[in-house]
Formats: sequence, C-alpha cells, structure tokens
Amino acid sequence: MMPPKLQLLALLAFAVAMFFLENQIQKLEESRGKLERAIARHEMTSSSSTTACPRRPAPPSPTSPTTCAGKNHYHVLHINTTKNNPVMSIQDQVRFVKNVTEWREMKPAFYHGHVSFLDFTKFGIKRKPIYINVIRDPIERLVSYYYFLRFGDDYRPGLRRRKQGDKKTFDECVSAGGSDCAPEKLWLQIPFFCGHYSECWNVGSQWALEQAKYNLVNEYMLVGVTEELEDFVMMLEAALPRFFKGATELYKTGKKSHLRKTSEKKPPTKESIAKLQQSAIWKMENDFYEFALEQFQFVRAHAVREKDGELYLLAQNFFYEKIYPKN
Repeated sequence: MMPPKLQLLALLAFAVAMFFLENQIQKLEESRGKLERAIARHEMTSSSSTTACPRRPAPPSPTSPTTCAGKNHYHVLHINTTKNNPVMSIQDQVRFVKNVTEWREMKPAFYHGHVSFLDFTKFGIKRKPIYINVIRDPIERLVSYYYFLRFGDDYRPGLRRRKQGDKKTFDECVSAGGSDCAPEKLWLQIPFFCGHYSECWNVGSQWALEQAKYNLVNEYMLVGVTEELEDFVMMLEAALPRFFKGATELYKTGKKSHLRKTSEKKPPTKESIAKLQQSAIWKMENDFYEFALEQFQFVRAHAVREKDGELYLLAQNFFYEKIYPKN
C-alpha cells in the first residue's frame, strides 16, 4: 500500500484548475479550426473577483452564462461557499480541485461564485485556468451593496435581507459615521484579486494592492468594467466563441433579466462622496479600479472600433509568410 506521504503527493500532483477544460472536446466541429480548438482546451472561469455581484467585486455576469450554456453546450456551476466566505481552507482547496478534476461529466464548464483568486500553481498545475471578471467603481459598488442589504434586488424581491427594516440612507450613514458605510467597507475588490494570502485581507495593505494588480495583468484573460459591458461581452465572444457565441446579440436584444438591480437605491450626495474620498482606503481601491480600467481600455483599443454609433470587432490583423520547409 502506498505510504501516506506519497498518497498526499499523488493527490496534489493531480490537482488542477477549477476552470480547466479537457484537452480534447469530442464534439467540436472540424470547421472551428486549430485556434478555436486550442482555446477550448482550457476550462474557463469567473471568480468573484466577477464578476460576480453584488457577488462581491462585480455585478452578475453581463450576459447570462446559463443562457449561453444551452446554446453552446457547456455546463454552468455556481460555487457556493458557507456564508459566502471568499477564502477556502487549504483542505477545501485540495478537495475542490480534486473534485473538479474527476468530474468529467461536467466538462466543458463555466464556474462562478464568491471565491477570491486561487493560485493553481501551488497544486502543481502546468496549464493555468482562464480567468475573467468585471469590476466596478468602488463607491458605486459600496452604495449598491448598502441598499442591497436593506432592500434586496428585483431578482428575489420577497427575500428578507440582513439589514431589512433599517431605513437610514447611505448619506445619513456617512454623516453619522456608521460602520456599514465606513471606508473599511471599500476594501473588497483588491483582496478578491489578491487572493488566498493573509496579507490580502489586511485592510490598506500596499502589498495586497500590488499583488492584485499583478494578478489582474498576469492571471486574468480579461477584466471588464460595468460602464462598458457591451464592449466586454463583444470581446469575450471574439476571444472565446466556444462559450460566448451569440452573447453580444443576446446582450443587445435580450431582456437583460440576468442583470439584477438593487431596490430603493439612492445616489449619494457630493458631500458623502468627498468624505469617503478622503480616506486612504478609497485611494487604494480607486487606484486599483483605475488601473483595471486603463488595462481594459488598452485591450479594447486593439480589438474594437466604433462607427456610426455601432461597435464592431477588428478583423484578423496578422498572417504567416515564409513558411519552411516548403512542401
């Protein structure tokens, strides 16, 4: 029988990214070409970093993955953690990646949920997952979440929320120095992108900010912003048609029932905004948001153009020549 230490090493060796697609997907048509088949070898993910909010750092996916899943033939799985805890224990990380690795009936798959960035290289993963996410202006996100805890949204209007009955407005909360609108509550998108390290969750950590930026650039294929969702969806469809084919048209013409709206939300006054902007925490979260926005606009500038009020994707702008040896 294999010694326990070797069993553990064997388990870790087989741990793979939760969003990693199988290297071979039998039903891909030959006509999709080599590039699309290569993309389809990876399993795509959106951790709540996306996009996922109020699913914390971002609003819900801009075009429902469930709707696209039926048309494009893949599975959608929501990762539900106890009390929406974004940090998994080390044993849960091992259990989770082992489960996803062996659950071949679910592939190809799209995973999403309230989970901070998870570094799969710790588990001996050679191929990294494809991460995507959507982020939001930090104050807008906090205001929305403040009212969501009190009034919910139009998705499940009858569900009782944790702060239901509290009629105090966000402005009144700021004026009174309440805890639900304190600058510390802004510290969310940075730790979600930073990940499963203790320093990520130390409010105001400069290291966490730099790590979040590093992960955004190096670990995420694309991070969008709520103000430019259509551009984000269009680029996803162009880059990953295996999952997002038809998503742009759905976003433009669909009822957008997948976009939840917080009820009873009142915009904050300039005074409330100015007070929050005085805090070092806002400056760091806004720094990260501006960094993400600049990166998104850079990617978009090389992928999308606008003409007569309509967005369109740029055609392929590279080709091969001087191929040797010649047949």
